[in-house]
Amino acid sequence: MPSRSVATLPERVIPQLGSLHPGARSPDAVPVPLTVPGLPDLPPDLAGPVAVELAKPVRDLPRADALPGGCRYEPKWDGYRLVVVRGGAGTRLWSKQGRDLTERFPDVAAAARAQLPAGTVLDGEVVVWNGERLDFGLLQRRMVTPLSRMAAQAAAHPASYVAFDLLAAGGEDTRARPLRTRRARLEELAARWAPPLQLSPLTADPEEARGWAEDLRPLGVEGLVAKGAATRYAGGRREWLKVKSWETTEVLAGGVVGTLERPSQLVAGRYRDGELVVVGRTSPLSPAAAAELAAVLTPAGPDHPWPDRIGTGRFGGGRLSVPLTRVEPGVVVEVSADAALQAGVFRHPLRFVRVRPDLHPEDVPPAD
Repeated sequence: MPSRSVATLPERVIPQLGSLHPGARSPDAVPVPLTVPGLPDLPPDLAGPVAVELAKPVRDLPRADALPGGCRYEPKWDGYRLVVVRGGAGTRLWSKQGRDLTERFPDVAAAARAQLPAGTVLDGEVVVWNGERLDFGLLQRRMVTPLSRMAAQAAAHPASYVAFDLLAAGGEDTRARPLRTRRARLEELAARWAPPLQLSPLTADPEEARGWAEDLRPLGVEGLVAKGAATRYAGGRREWLKVKSWETTEVLAGGVVGTLERPSQLVAGRYRDGELVVVGRTSPLSPAAAAELAAVLTPAGPDHPWPDRIGTGRFGGGRLSVPLTRVEPGVVVEVSADAALQAGVFRHPLRFVRVRPDLHPEDVPPAD
């Protein structure tokens, strides 16, 4: 199975995400009519919405022989999962949750209409490149921008669609075929693509995959996904494996969920323009971590800027709030974080590593 080297990945994939024009086509791309006589109808469960295969998290990268047929590794993109359905009578874009996002990504929809043969169904990720890294915040703007201004938003911040699986070709359901076969057909199809359609790189070499994870982490790639080369596409099931790229960084202990004596989670802070802001939270603390943290926490003074309750939405979703025990923000804590950032805030839970008594608050990076 073909693979792509670490050296060519940034050159052939990442920079392209920053120089796109909605609906861009290669010179030899031939638009396919929306209605194709004699094209078999797509199965109802591929006409949209489509149940996508999912990945379960693992801590370490699976061995090359860990999955049936051997592992195939791909980057884990920081975007929205999106199924592109290029039917005989139109093109629709479906989210993982079954929401029709066609009008939210007119640039991707236009490219799919122009470049994909009718009867094609792709699975992949839609991302936005800001010139330096993948930008989840710009991607989220698509979900709140009024539809009357969507064309302008797409022109200012074009999206890219990174395809990694082929669920149907020529109206034929390919999900029962092994990944190696689906991938070969996807590569044939992608050979004629131009941005914003992209082919996600793939390798059978775990060391090459680790190199991708290391090299692309600063660009916003979250980690790696491993899939079995001999496996069929199992929509709705978690048979793929995902491992996130983690690195350690420093935050301030600004508050805790629980009490000072028995904290259950750390609420992390950093300064932005002189103001202490919430940048994330840890996953539940182990008893040892809770004891280490409790030993150095002191109650906050009256000038602490945070409220005594904090919405779970500040941590990445939810309408509820939880009591917050504010602490004096003088304790530096080392945490492990993945690459997913939005406006200086960690989008996923942090892992507590240790208290850093050797560091001072001014040593902590600011909230960008």
